[in-house]
Amino acid sequence: MTTKIYKPLILAFFLLINLLVYPQSANETFEISGKVMDDELEVPLEYATVSIVNTNNPQDVTGGVTNGKGIFKINVSPGTYNIVVEFISYESKKFNNRTISSDLNLGTIELGLSSDNLDEVIVTAETTQVSIQLDKKVYNIGKDLTTAGGTVSDALSNVPSVNVDIDGAISLRGNENVRILINGKPSAMAGFGDTNVLNQLPADAIERVEVITSPSARYDAEGTAGILNIILRQKETLGFNGSLTLNGGTPANAGVSANVNYRTEKFNLFNTTSFRYFDAPGGGYFDTKYFENSGVQFDRIYEDRDIDRVNRNFNTNLGMEYFLTEQSSITGTIFYRTGEDEDLTTNKTTNYLGDEEALGTTRREKEKENDNSWQFALNYINNFNDEGHKLTADFQFETDKETKITNINEEIDFNNIADEDFEYPLFGELINTTEDQKEYLIQADYVLPIGESSQFEAGYRGNFENKFTDYELFQENVETGDLELNTQLTNVFDYTENVHALYSQYGSKFGMFSFLLGLRLENTNLKGDIDSELTDAELEEAFGFPIETNFDDDYLGLFPTVNLTFELGEKENITLGYNRRINRPRSWFINPFPSRSSNNNVFQGNPNLKPAYSNAFDIGYLKRWKTLTLTSSVYYQHETDSFERIEESVEGSSVIRTLPVNLAENKRTGAELGVLYNPTDWLRLNTSVNFFQFKTEGDFNEKSYDAESTSWFARFSSKVSLPAKIDWQTNAFYRGAAEGVQGDREGYLSLDLALSKDIFNDNATISVNVRDVLDSRKRESLTTTNTYERFTEFQWRKGQNFNISLIYRFNQQKHEQRKSREGDDMDGEGFEG
Repeated sequence: MTTKIYKPLILAFFLLINLLVYPQSANETFEISGKVMDDELEVPLEYATVSIVNTNNPQDVTGGVTNGKGIFKINVSPGTYNIVVEFISYESKKFNNRTISSDLNLGTIELGLSSDNLDEVIVTAETTQVSIQLDKKVYNIGKDLTTAGGTVSDALSNVPSVNVDIDGAISLRGNENVRILINGKPSAMAGFGDTNVLNQLPADAIERVEVITSPSARYDAEGTAGILNIILRQKETLGFNGSLTLNGGTPANAGVSANVNYRTEKFNLFNTTSFRYFDAPGGGYFDTKYFENSGVQFDRIYEDRDIDRVNRNFNTNLGMEYFLTEQSSITGTIFYRTGEDEDLTTNKTTNYLGDEEALGTTRREKEKENDNSWQFALNYINNFNDEGHKLTADFQFETDKETKITNINEEIDFNNIADEDFEYPLFGELINTTEDQKEYLIQADYVLPIGESSQFEAGYRGNFENKFTDYELFQENVETGDLELNTQLTNVFDYTENVHALYSQYGSKFGMFSFLLGLRLENTNLKGDIDSELTDAELEEAFGFPIETNFDDDYLGLFPTVNLTFELGEKENITLGYNRRINRPRSWFINPFPSRSSNNNVFQGNPNLKPAYSNAFDIGYLKRWKTLTLTSSVYYQHETDSFERIEESVEGSSVIRTLPVNLAENKRTGAELGVLYNPTDWLRLNTSVNFFQFKTEGDFNEKSYDAESTSWFARFSSKVSLPAKIDWQTNAFYRGAAEGVQGDREGYLSLDLALSKDIFNDNATISVNVRDVLDSRKRESLTTTNTYERFTEFQWRKGQNFNISLIYRFNQQKHEQRKSREGDDMDGEGFEG
């Protein structure tokens, strides 16, 4: 065990001796206080060491350590002292020859990670963005040049372990069952679980992303893959400060974002507001070849699809923290998002008989969508003392209303079918969809330190969510030309999800060993009511399997968590994590009424879906050298009743239906390796590789969907600091091929480039970036069933994306990126045993 580990005990011993030799009653004393913070992530540094040495008598040493909020308070006799603030792997800060004749408050002391160049007391190093903690990894993405002017989804796509696919779906270690949180809570900002909303939020609103692969009991048990917690910017600097960002690019892309903060001793007022307009052209093709036993009229159907999107989004988040006392505060925030989207999808279909083109059609779908979301949140915190004893309470209400109007028409381009009796009906459609969603959250958390190295926590969280979907389908009467209501498919779906949770956890540290044990109890209530003109028997016949039109299901589960850390040295440790988690089906996975992307492709929910459960194990290893950081882990996950999307053709029809079902189990084994290399001040290299194997077993409709495959993905990022304050960044990502339960998916490589330069005395930065330089972010897959074979290629956004961005900071100091410390937070919020 090193001297640094013993230093707090040695200082405490000297402090005790001083108190015995120089009784406080006999001498006047004054208080030296302050707060120690990480200068980049702006989080408190707990157990930072404060040494106070009398300049006239170097043997007169006293001091102490910071608490969970980074605060220290030390009493000394009048005199002149040298004060040193230290933390493992960080640069020290010295305050020499301070004469103490009254109380001294040193204010906020920001420490940066140590560097080989010790010519100055404080050295800022341009290095890594990652902080490794007991139950998570924290990535500071504020300086990622390739995402300037981009969205939250763009930013997440550069975070190790995370993958954002062509459709915007987010996965963690290759598993899409990931929980998205905003500032530690479910939020309307994340679209009630609809990750497409993250394409509307600006990347520069993010301060950091927490990748939590082994969540403690404090967190929701939702998400079998783990949790992504997005922390938004909220400065705490005294006075008025902020930043303004302007960006534009091609395809048509323009936006403005402002982030301002005003803080006094009594309150902190903050706001982030942004507007974004963008056009994201996408598309692809579907080439389906039907086998002889399919019963389909055509042998092959080729669909060429173009999508033209025009989106206008406005977001604002206004909040104020009011300090009731020195130990307590209340924070209120209001978030509002509105969006107006206009999409035109053109689907050109060619139907083949043999090798000959028989029939060609063009289907145009115009969709106009308006979305309005509100979120109101209150947070109360009371710190009973400076040792971390505290109580927090939260209330959150969110409401979202989305209206969608879809007009569909189709026309015949050519008809080479000689059969005079052949008819291909053409009729227009009008679809009106209204979705109303409301969610309440009530939460309370209590933290009780026990001694100097242990902590107990307990809390309650209640989530109450309701989604009401009203779907109306009008179809053209081919004889009269009038639009008439299709009563068979028009429906109302009322879905409710209520979750009550209680948790407790206990953590402690013994020398080099830390542990955090937790248990969470969750009761889930899923209720659904489907109102339509169809009877249960007709629904069963239409959908091909029995369904429940009215269900009320309760699930009670215990979710234990274990997180262990063993420190092999100051810069080396081993971690072990275990957790049990749940994956609840979302409303669009349950609604049985189909949504169509073309005449031949529909998605249909399954109201029979049940929650999936998983048990996961994770072993990690971390080692730091002077210029190199190595992170690695091996993980295993066993999921029961896992969700899987199944494709099947509708009997006697060319329509292909995609349906989510519960399969028996999914086993996933994998390994991660990350390397952060900073050989010089002007070069930073970052790479990570994730390799995993999955095995799926299960049957549906008396057919086996067993599958076994391996896949991998890798990232590489380099940042070079050039002369004239110019930075050059390169990001590359490769996703390997994989086999699924019904086919194969091809791999792809993508490349992003960016340049930036500081201007106006470092108060502003201008950057230029190009995303998807190779125009290669495409999903290519081959699906094979017993009736057809289909090859698909799809791009959510076609072509290269060019963007130029200007950010201007006022009353802010530009922070450089640097190595983050090896953290040991046991609950992710400041406890370090």
